[in-house]
Amino acid sequence: MRFLAVLALTTAPAFADIEAARDLMESNQFEEAYDALWPAARSGNADAEELIGVMYALGLGVEKDPVRAFEWYLRSAMKGHPGAQSGVGWYYEEGIGMPAPDLTRAYMWYVLSAIGGDPDAAISQEEVVRKMTQEEIDHAHELVNDYKVWMYPFR
Repeated sequence: MRFLAVLALTTAPAFADIEAARDLMESNQFEEAYDALWPAARSGNADAEELIGVMYALGLGVEKDPVRAFEWYLRSAMKGHPGAQSGVGWYYEEGIGMPAPDLTRAYMWYVLSAIGGDPDAAISQEEVVRKMTQEEIDHAHELVNDYKVWMYPFR
């Protein structure tokens, strides 16, 4: 029980900082939001990483940089953040910062995002599957099964 109390005390400030950063973003104080998010993102907080990704993707308080945005989204996505997973899927679908689009991986990330609860992921999944061959779809499902067992072991 003592462990849970310590855990709550150590995670509560990081959560509060994320909420404060979101408030700053909503009031268009992007540089301040970035400064507030940076320590949590560097420490591996998936919410902070995803928001840093958004900032680089849209050029909010930082220079727009799709490659850095993808890297921040990917860090967060690998921790199971559904919004970041959809972002990674979109980058693969569009081929941004890559030699070419990768519909198999786009579909995989959209499926994982839908499993994680992103309400828009199913729509993205339906759109990308229309562009895919059956072989690509089958391969994507193999990848989903590989990732799902450790990312979402109880779903």
